[in-house]
Amino acid sequence: MKKGKILIVDDEAPLRLLLKEILQDDYATTEAESVAALKKLLAGEAPDVVLLDLNLSDGNGLDLLPLIKKSWTEAEVVVLTGDTTIETAVEATKRGAFHFVSKPFEPQMLLVTIDRAIENQQQKEENNSLRRAISTMSGNSAPVFQSPQMQAVVRTIERIAPSDVTLLITGESGTGKEVISDLVHALSPRSKNKIVKVNCAALPRELIESELFGSVKGAFTGAHTDRDGLFRQAEGGTLFLDEISEMPIDTQSKLLRVLQDQKVRPVGGKTDYQTNCRILAATNRKPEDAIKDGKLREDLYYRISAISVHLPPLRERRDDIMPLAQAFLKRFSAQANRVLRGFTPQAAERLTSFEWPGNIRQLQNEIQRAVLLCEGPDVDAADLSVSDIRMVPSEGHDTSFTLLEGVERNAIIQMLRETGGNKLETAKRLGIGRQTLYNKIKAYGIET
Repeated sequence: MKKGKILIVDDEAPLRLLLKEILQDDYATTEAESVAALKKLLAGEAPDVVLLDLNLSDGNGLDLLPLIKKSWTEAEVVVLTGDTTIETAVEATKRGAFHFVSKPFEPQMLLVTIDRAIENQQQKEENNSLRRAISTMSGNSAPVFQSPQMQAVVRTIERIAPSDVTLLITGESGTGKEVISDLVHALSPRSKNKIVKVNCAALPRELIESELFGSVKGAFTGAHTDRDGLFRQAEGGTLFLDEISEMPIDTQSKLLRVLQDQKVRPVGGKTDYQTNCRILAATNRKPEDAIKDGKLREDLYYRISAISVHLPPLRERRDDIMPLAQAFLKRFSAQANRVLRGFTPQAAERLTSFEWPGNIRQLQNEIQRAVLLCEGPDVDAADLSVSDIRMVPSEGHDTSFTLLEGVERNAIIQMLRETGGNKLETAKRLGIGRQTLYNKIKAYGIET
């Protein structure tokens, strides 16, 4: 089964052939050899990833980026070019590119970048789903978050949203941290302005400071003009720093200074300018572990965690499982042009008893799959791929694991067996990122 659809946009036929050979085992590919050829495709079905050459025979790929993102909003664009200047990379990122790959490239690195792009696309889809789901918290609709833990989180958000206090959101991957940041912004007086988001783990080390703080002309090779950073773009609004513990330590030091002084100095600049935006931050690491491992400055942690909310994993708030499942069922049924009434008692029991190591993202993927495979008017247990058996650590496993850790460990082992050890497919089925899977395999000492 193919992992996704890739569109190759390049005017060099030998390179298109090479890319097809690299991708053919895992991806379905189509081609466009020019700007004109690409424009003819834009009215059709969107690919998952566009590999875009910037130097086309009949135009500039940079100019195509906004058009691609407008026509195919969910598609990720990976830029391929021999022009390796930082200025070009920044401009491509600004216009919507997911990543920047220099020619010549290593095939394995390109495959890793494409896998990351598809994971990012899935995560955005999750966030869009959760935003739609969270809207049912108002009005007469049944709330999606029915668990006492999440109701407490929502009450905290409602209390602190009108202020400008910094907020740190913690929780495992897939628990909805970005959605909570949207909720904070929507309930704040800054909602009339925009919320600007940046994934600190996704930005190249050499670009992150200019991306955050801006840069002046001549600050580095290729900096031909002054450019605004994200702090200036978020002026009057909210700046959400996701995965802040993945930010380089030296950049964290400069960020701390900005938060303390409320002033930003662009890279290469000699003067500061006042900044006025609210800071929200998130991490899927435990802050104390990140500090201990040297991934997060302790002083920065205290600065950004004036208020901190933790999103519990789905296995610890089972009251939320069925409301979320119903919300996802309604959405995916409409997408598939189907009428499904709900879940049988047996299906509901299986959903609520599963441990969900991939949290809400995994639940979303499971419901989408069930909608496509279900033949009756209700989703039954037979339509689900998750097991209804609560697994516990077996003999020979590290007995220092908690019960929940043992359950998660065994769920990963079971899925690895089902996929023949294919980690990317395992991560996809579990609804977690590949790096998250690698981290859990290492933490649990799983031999693959």
